[in-house]
Amino acid sequence: MKERNTIQRQLTLQAVRELACHPTAEEVYRYVSARRPDVSLATVYRNLNMLSARGDITKVQMPDMADRFDHNTHPHYHLHCIRCGAFRDLEIPYQELLDQQAAGSSGYQIDSHQIVFQGLCPSCQEHQ
Repeated sequence: MKERNTIQRQLTLQAVRELACHPTAEEVYRYVSARRPDVSLATVYRNLNMLSARGDITKVQMPDMADRFDHNTHPHYHLHCIRCGAFRDLEIPYQELLDQQAAGSSGYQIDSHQIVFQGLCPSCQEHQ
């Protein structure tokens, strides 16, 4: 059965692309519902998960926090400020060697890895 590209799914993808701050599902929902008030939060979650599963966006899973969604689907790292919540890409090369090392020591077939570095952003450091 062919997957339909619904207006709700298009708006969800548009939100992740335009809200370049790595939005949460709630932030995506606010964007989508401002344009289509009939769209439910459950629909946004379902579409985010579908878009992530088919590789159109990346889901960044955050322990004890809301997942983030990223329009950049290439392997890369992230920074998260533990004070203000800022979340952004970290511009350093992706280390494929980590995948190989993890596979060698675990016996797993490693496809990729995600790393989120946490600390204080420059702005929060200034206001300490």
